[in-house]
Amino acid sequence: MSNTHYDVAVIGAGMVGATLASLLSRSGFSVALVEAREPEAFDAEAEVGLRVSAISPGSAAILEQAGVWKAISAQRARPYRRMQVEDGSDMDPLLFDAPVFNLERLGTIVENALVQWSLWQVLKAGGLVDMYCPDQLSGIDVSAQHNRVSLTSGKTLTASLVVGADGAASRVRKTLGIRQDHYAYNQSGLVAVVGKSQANPGVAWQRFLPGGPLAFLPLSDGRSSIVWTLPTAEAERLLLLDSEAFGKELDAASSGWLGTVESCGPRAAFPLSMRLSENYAAQRVVLIGDAAHVIHPLAGQGVNLGFADAAGLTEVLLGVRSAGEDVGSSGVLRKYERWRKSESEAMAFGMHALRSLFGIDGLSPARRIGMAMVKRSWLLRDKFLQRAAGLTADAPALAKGETLRSLIQS
Repeated sequence: MSNTHYDVAVIGAGMVGATLASLLSRSGFSVALVEAREPEAFDAEAEVGLRVSAISPGSAAILEQAGVWKAISAQRARPYRRMQVEDGSDMDPLLFDAPVFNLERLGTIVENALVQWSLWQVLKAGGLVDMYCPDQLSGIDVSAQHNRVSLTSGKTLTASLVVGADGAASRVRKTLGIRQDHYAYNQSGLVAVVGKSQANPGVAWQRFLPGGPLAFLPLSDGRSSIVWTLPTAEAERLLLLDSEAFGKELDAASSGWLGTVESCGPRAAFPLSMRLSENYAAQRVVLIGDAAHVIHPLAGQGVNLGFADAAGLTEVLLGVRSAGEDVGSSGVLRKYERWRKSESEAMAFGMHALRSLFGIDGLSPARRIGMAMVKRSWLLRDKFLQRAAGLTADAPALAKGETLRSLIQS
């Protein structure tokens, strides 16, 4: 690697960081990508992974421009066109059907490992990104002209802009001393792959229970990936049960939806929290994805916010380049921060409010009224779906169907 100065150095090559690297390199920027380890090759014959994401239509459009959506959707990806929300009471379920809102689908369930591996294949095949892997960030020396990035291997590089895409425990954020607000929910998300006596027909099903929501997400083989939000002690108890005992508890919680549990793979649980960074940009550095914000997984929007960050930053940098400005200037940082901070905080606090309404301290009459209001109002449902689909007025142009070519030429 003879070139050690880059327009952009991306620290972290998970789903969001790798997406940004692909978008920027395809837009003509010189990009360095730093990652501790290369992802394992995705094996479509292996068991479905425990970590999946509900990729919104807006995120799918972004991934298409990153060059990977065709490869992803050709493998173990399951589109869904209906979302069914139940209140754990005798109320009729709240239904969202894609055609009613002029959408081809509401989302697509994809394994995280497939998304990251597909992005890596595109990056390596394109040869447009310098990959520093295995390697990690050691330090950042900031200056008015560029930032100097030191790696644990002893290598150094300079970049006009450094992007922290290195997750919730971001070294980039800590190196810059950016403070975070942290709210621990004392809840865990229990995940597993479950087969019931009836195949999942392609419905994302969610039921609100006293301890938190239970979601069944459709998989390509008719099984479901479940995400069960529970008080942490209860999640730990369920993890210790044998498969038969766990299946009985899951049957009771899901109230017979799709019949009874016939198979259940390994289970795992992860703690839930909300983390919001005080700043998303400082000193030729910006934060994207979980490095900037972590939200409650109630509506499965965490990774979609990250993809929108990547598309939004690409859009901002393309605009700056066309004007002949410095991609790491304070004006660029402020524009990105204002845009993405307001969007992510709106989503984070919205999920926080819903969690409070439907959580263990939620008032049943209040949530019944809320459910009834949404049922009666097409406008409320439309606004909810537009946000969940990543297609609001403030969404990045790539999410709304624009191409990189059109942005480059504009």
